[in-house]
Formats: sequence, structure tokens, C-alpha cells
Amino acid sequence: MIAEATLRRILLAALFPVWALAAHADDFYKDKAIRLIISSSVGGGYDVYARVLARHLGRHIPGEPAIEPQNMPNAGGISAANYLYNVAPKDGTVIEALQNTVPLEPFYDNKLALFDANKFIWLGSPASEVAMYTTWHTSKVQSFADAQAFPMVAGAAGANSTPAFYGRLFNDIFHFKARFITGYPGQNEILLAMEAGEVEAMPSPFWSSLKTSRPDWYAQKKVHFLFQYGLHRQPELVDTPFAPDLLNSEADKTLLMAASAPLGIGRPFAAPPGTPVGRVATLRAAFRDTFSDPAFIEDCRQQRIECADSRDGEELAALIAQAYAAPEAIRQRLIAIQSAGGAN
Repeated sequence: MIAEATLRRILLAALFPVWALAAHADDFYKDKAIRLIISSSVGGGYDVYARVLARHLGRHIPGEPAIEPQNMPNAGGISAANYLYNVAPKDGTVIEALQNTVPLEPFYDNKLALFDANKFIWLGSPASEVAMYTTWHTSKVQSFADAQAFPMVAGAAGANSTPAFYGRLFNDIFHFKARFITGYPGQNEILLAMEAGEVEAMPSPFWSSLKTSRPDWYAQKKVHFLFQYGLHRQPELVDTPFAPDLLNSEADKTLLMAASAPLGIGRPFAAPPGTPVGRVATLRAAFRDTFSDPAFIEDCRQQRIECADSRDGEELAALIAQAYAAPEAIRQRLIAIQSAGGAN
């Protein structure tokens, strides 16, 4: 039989690594700062989410480090993701707010994306998104059936931008007749173009963004939502059909759900691969605690952003892995739709 003193030493030795990790995490961030890279420009939706989070995250990390936002906009967020993966220190002092399409760029064979999305350390997302196919109230297209019957002009940024990609996707699976005017700098400019009559539709505004930037549009029926799409329904849009319910083909449903993965990813935050395990655990716990912090939730409310459907780091990692596990035939269809942008 093992003597009591010996047993105590064995138990203490077994627990020491856990205690050491916790103590190290407490000590590591004391008097340090965490650089929060934002992969988009100042003032946009991703920037707002990141800066709200930066005001609260540090309180939930042992040592309460300062969180220092730094914008790094270029190449639709791909440059910042490349930096995080290949250059940034891997010690837990650099994290990043990514655009939700960026993790899927390698899935679409984008050669500029020099990273493996499944190797990022995903920390969490304060929200998931639901998008709507939106038409202006003066458009002849005011319903799903109208969009199948009549041509329409939709606005987009570049030919391979999110609105253009989803617009081509819906032309494909729903047999819509939309053509696209591209070159708008961003969503706000497209919405202004709808008001001015330059275009009559936008295939991909987020509900969270639209009700913040144009709070009267839906209530005053200035726009029509042909359908909503994402990984789930938006409960506020009770009268708006859910896109998968409008499809009969199981292959098209799978295609749409794979294409909708960025909406489920929402507003993702990540750390570089190789970040020490103990600091990963500390950061993920801090994100979870921040998302449930009443002060953070109130700050979101004041900024008029949605923070009610958060995901932790493990959930984000699982969503991204699921997207990459899509059947090869589905991936190739999506790549073909994406690459068709060069023809517009």
C-alpha cells in the first residue's frame, strides 16, 4: 500500500502542470497589452464590433492587459489573415477580428490566401448573421415569384464581392434574372444607390446592419425582402421566407448551406496557430465571459449592434471544419459561381 505522504506527493506532481499553467497565465498578461488587429477599415461593422469588444475583453483576462485595436485593411481582409497566420507573434499578445468570408478563401482556391483556416485558434464571435435578398419598394420585383419572372438590376462592390457572389448563386439556384452594377465602395453606397434609383436590389445586406443603418426601411415598407438566408432564421423577420425552404433539390440546399457558412461564422476573432495551450484556454474563457458581461451587452445595445447569438471558439472551429467538409462536387459548383465574376 502506498504511504499517505507518498500518495500526496504523486497527486501534487500530477496537478502541478495545471497549477503552473494557471499561474503562468495570470502572470503572463500582467502589465502587457494585447494587439487586436482589425482586418477592415475604421467605421465599418467589423470595426465597430472589434472596438466594442476591446473595451471589455481585458477585464476578463488575468492581469487585465490593455487591448489595443489596430486596423489593417487590404485585399478584403486576406492580408491581415496572412499576417496573423505567418508573421504575428504566437505568444497570445496578438489576436484578430476577421471578416467572415476570409476563413473560406482557401476553400474557394484563392491563391492569395496563405493560411489554413482550420489551424487558426478560433476564439469566438459575438454574433451570427442573417442576410436578406432586398429590393426597393419602387422595383417591379417585390416577391420571390417576381424575381423569377422579371429582370432586375442589383448593386455590388467588385465582381467577386459578397453581394455579387450571392447574387450569382441565387440566379443559379432560383433562376433569377438579376444583372449587377459593380464598383460601389461598400454596402452603404449600394443602399444609397437603391434610394437614388441607380439600382433596385441588393442580394446580401445583413439584418443586423440594415436595421442599424436604415432602421425605418423595414417598418415603413421602403424595401421588400424576397427571402432570408443564413444558418438559421431571424425571428424578427416572421413574414420573410427562409431560402432553404424554397428549394426542392437537396443538392441545391447543400450548396446554399455551404455558401451560407460565413453568416454562421458571424464576426469571428482568432489567434495565430501555435499559441500556447494555456493562453488559448485563457483567451477563449475571456471571450465567453465578455459575451455574457452585462456591460458588454449594454455597450452593444448603445452601438445598435447585435450581440445576442454568440459562439465560442470551439463552436467556430467546428463550423469552419464543417464547411471544409462539404462534398467536392458542391465545392466545385461554388468555385464556378465565384469565378464567374470575371464575366460580369
